[in-house]
Amino acid sequence: MMKFMYDQLIRKITSYTPLSEAVLPQIDALFERKVLLKNDFFLREGQICRELGFISKGLVCYYVNSGGNDVVHNFARENDFICNYDSFINRSASQKNILALEHTELLVISFDNLQRFYKIIPGGERFGRLLMEEVYVQAIKHIISFYTDSPEQRYSEFVAQHNELLQRIPQYHIAAYIGVKPPSLSRIRKRMLNS
Repeated sequence: MMKFMYDQLIRKITSYTPLSEAVLPQIDALFERKVLLKNDFFLREGQICRELGFISKGLVCYYVNSGGNDVVHNFARENDFICNYDSFINRSASQKNILALEHTELLVISFDNLQRFYKIIPGGERFGRLLMEEVYVQAIKHIISFYTDSPEQRYSEFVAQHNELLQRIPQYHIAAYIGVKPPSLSRIRKRMLNS
């Protein structure tokens, strides 16, 4: 199992930057295996994020609690990296939660080990930069969508991008992600089926 997880991680990293065979043992030594059961937290609000995780198997959601309501702003699944980058980089208290929606298996790297990765792995800093660019673009698109798109458009976009997750994510999390209450999501889904 560990070899499969490690191979997934290496494939993901090489999608950002090439790696030589010589550095693979060094990368292996920097990551550790971690398992989250369903409803376990990778990170809770108020904690400092101390790890960058790579999901080998499973699904998580990122959310903040606003006035007693959970506001979901992202999901991550197999082959995604997870982290609260603001908390991780600045070593500050997190304002968000990262919750396992299913049994989730990860490889994690600490802040200090990530700095070693950047220093000793040729292309390591390129990997970090490209990953951060990807995170930034995704966050900006999501923010702009809340200002420019209707809930129906946000749901259609969610279905187009994450169709395979519809059966894995509870409807109330999807409703929170697109910015509506669950009954409103039901009406949106019904209208889309009837059109």
